[in-house]
Amino acid sequence: MGVDGAGDTHGVPALPSPRGELTELLLGELRQPVHPLLVPDIATPADPLGDEDLQLALYLCYELHYHGVAGVADEWEWEPTLLALRRELEASFEAALQAAVPVPDAPPQAADMDLALRAIVEADDAPSLSRHLERHATREQVIEFVVHRSAYQLKEADPHSWALPRLHGPPKAALVEIQHDEYGNGRADRIHSQMFADTMQELGLDARYGAYVDRLPAVTLATVNLMSLFGLHRRWRGAIVGHLALFEMESSLPNRRYADALRRLGCSERATAFFDEHVEVDAIHENIAAVDLAGGLARQQPQLARDILWGAATSIELDARFARHVLGAWEDGVSSLRDERSAALEA
Repeated sequence: MGVDGAGDTHGVPALPSPRGELTELLLGELRQPVHPLLVPDIATPADPLGDEDLQLALYLCYELHYHGVAGVADEWEWEPTLLALRRELEASFEAALQAAVPVPDAPPQAADMDLALRAIVEADDAPSLSRHLERHATREQVIEFVVHRSAYQLKEADPHSWALPRLHGPPKAALVEIQHDEYGNGRADRIHSQMFADTMQELGLDARYGAYVDRLPAVTLATVNLMSLFGLHRRWRGAIVGHLALFEMESSLPNRRYADALRRLGCSERATAFFDEHVEVDAIHENIAAVDLAGGLARQQPQLARDILWGAATSIELDARFARHVLGAWEDGVSSLRDERSAALEA
């Protein structure tokens, strides 16, 4: 898998390969100049959260709001018929999320929001992927993990930044404080997405934005689509806040383990810098995210308290599915990435 990646976190990804009837049709349409989209009725899959065709189609629709896609006209971003298709995909995605994680009936008082978020973390019984990486993972498995994580880390902070114009007062100030660190405190080389690209390069990976989309299974794409869903819709502003709060609250320890895994395998300081940075920064962000951001929003808009908790809980659910997929594949001696069934990757 080793290549000379340029580390261009602002590049435009190429069109991926189709994974079913829907993406085959969608990719064919997007290659053409913008026009009204005619999509036949496509049955809702049995498991929308894990369906390769649905998750890739949704990912493509969302990617037009980020860097765009090579060979796809910019005008497709706001084509009404494509947005209508995206809404149908989102409806299936949302229904599956709500079936897996019911919206809480009785939200906590705003003053107790941090305790309610911690209770979600403590109730998580998923196997620990970070502990496996720290103690047992081979170099090839660590590289696989980094490829999975590139789907989010090369756009880190961007989905949550869509919440900024939808907040005001103390919650907005809290989000700006967190995002200022995520974007490097004014230093381009310290932007977290760039630091992750540095890690990828040190491991011999292609660090260009979107380089591994064809290798990423639905279970990985779903974790990224979740943030895009929440970030792009004002009605889910509470959910994107809960998602970020949960992420910041439980990030420090796993990142320490990821860094220790790389050190155990003899990797350079440049390879570990991204994870080491998050150990320190996320420990600071934890209280800001839980109390000032999530709690502050619940105080301002109590009707959003349920959404805040649900956004956090759905993040836990999809991350748990991801961890089970990866660890299950490794236990079976196969790759957790798509289209590779050998036991190892070549770095």
